Amino acid sequence: MRIRIEWKRLGIMFIAAAAIAALAACSPKNSPEPFGGKTGQEGAANSSAMTGASEQVQAVYKQRCLSCHGNALEGKIGPKTNLQKVGGHLSKEQIVKQINSGGNGMPGFAGQIKPEEVEALASWLAEKK
Repeated sequence: MRIRIEWKRLGIMFIAAAAIAALAACSPKNSPEPFGGKTGQEGAANSSAMTGASEQVQAVYKQRCLSCHGNALEGKIGPKTNLQKVGGHLSKEQIVKQINSGGNGMPGFAGQIKPEEVEALASWLAEKK
């Protein structure tokens, strides 16, 4: 009986540790620069990724998207999070719906991001082809 309880406790601890590790992979990085402030090739990629983004879009992206989608839209937690060519396979309307409703592992942001900010973010992302 005691061994069964300890195995159960060990399993719960393992699941908790895995969840913490998954969340840590998505945690935002504290950086004084909006998109990491990198130099060299990585800095150029970050800078070019944000081409055409207004200050409003950059602020929303940094606050809500950066932790999972990365500095250069490369996706930090798997291929589905790569936004570098998202406009090539999703329309602006589909992007708005994805941001608001979430799905496929992404949380929805309806009520957390202003509608005009969602529209601006989706317009910018729809141009990524």
